[in-house]
Amino acid sequence: MFRWIVLLFSVSFYLPVAAATNLTSLNDNGINRWQPKIFSGKTIYSIGEYKGRLALKALSQNAASGLVLEQQIDLIASPYLNWSWLAENKLVQLNERSKNGDDFVARIYVVIDGGFWVWNTKSLNYVWSSNQDIGLAWDNAFAGSSVKMMSIRGKESQTGLWYEEKRNVYQDLIDTFGDKGSDKANRKAYQYIDIIAIMTDTDNSGKQAESYYGDIIFSAK
Repeated sequence: MFRWIVLLFSVSFYLPVAAATNLTSLNDNGINRWQPKIFSGKTIYSIGEYKGRLALKALSQNAASGLVLEQQIDLIASPYLNWSWLAENKLVQLNERSKNGDDFVARIYVVIDGGFWVWNTKSLNYVWSSNQDIGLAWDNAFAGSSVKMMSIRGKESQTGLWYEEKRNVYQDLIDTFGDKGSDKANRKAYQYIDIIAIMTDTDNSGKQAESYYGDIIFSAK
């Protein structure tokens, strides 16, 4: 699914975020700022109440499309990504480290846009894995080391339950793409992300997935 990632995005404007910013604001239709991106069939996204909270529903049937927000975020000021999600099913018997199995019931990912220096473009995917253990990281099957996958939820996780997540994106970028050897060098490489995206995709496996996302918030703590 990520053969396109290193060439996909061209960020034309930047909107700095405050110390704590709700990027989706489901109560106030903030998700309308996110733009659809269709790759192979259309995942259906809609907002409604589900199991006690307002949520963004994603329904994918042999499809892969996402919602994308182009917004620069300073990870020194707001390193923490906070969100909740729920999956109603798993994609069993998939090798998610292969091209044929590169499907996930839910994922949230961030992109550092390399601009003209496309080789500097990097993406970190926080995924709900159906077949991996929690806490693993690996190169994407299509894009190689420029796109890292990290299993925040795994095969042990239960379906039908809301999970609350909090990740230090700045530290995760250092851990997955490599420590540059000094604070100054790490800041130069990882201080800003340019794109945030949501995607539920099943195009490689031809399966169906139903999942739900709560608000996506960056915070200082």
